[in-house]
Amino acid sequence: MQRRDALKFLAAGALAPALAPEMFAFFQDAHPASGYALRTLNPHQNALVVLMSEMIIPETDTPGAKGARVNEFIDVILTEWATDEDRSHFLEGLVGVDKQSNELYGKDFVDASPAQQLSLMRAMDEAVGMGSGRAARHGNTVPEMDTQLRGNFFTVFKGITLHGYYTSEVGFSRELGLQIIPGAQHGCVPVTAEKKA
Repeated sequence: MQRRDALKFLAAGALAPALAPEMFAFFQDAHPASGYALRTLNPHQNALVVLMSEMIIPETDTPGAKGARVNEFIDVILTEWATDEDRSHFLEGLVGVDKQSNELYGKDFVDASPAQQLSLMRAMDEAVGMGSGRAARHGNTVPEMDTQLRGNFFTVFKGITLHGYYTSEVGFSRELGLQIIPGAQHGCVPVTAEKKA
């Protein structure tokens, strides 16, 4: 699989846990080593990516997207894998999130209150899932979305976030409880509290 083809797979939003071992290994290449310096995202864009990805996969009993350094995974994808057009579309999507937040709340997304951030994230998710017209007819109170964000930016963002998290050591081993190279099959064994069923 070529990197450009993999980017289309990420954009499709397929769930990473369903990845074959070969696909898992392929996406592992996009995880940078510790001490990675951002090459595409500026500090404000990075803060926005960290916040949005952490809202999608928050910290619970295991680290969330921030702890898995999903923002750095996204930066690698944008820098090394994305075409100029894909990179531009993604960065314009981030600008669109701030634009929408400013129109609704008079603040950039990172400066909005947690309730405002959640409302806008729900609106983006619903706009992708069913279009804002249907959401309004069903009585939802999330804000109407700008047409720029109705495209696939949020779908791509969610897809890359999920893949970045679930192909990281944190997501794969600690969250899913899987092994990169599984050992022997032992059939029916009791599940301990540390393992997820």
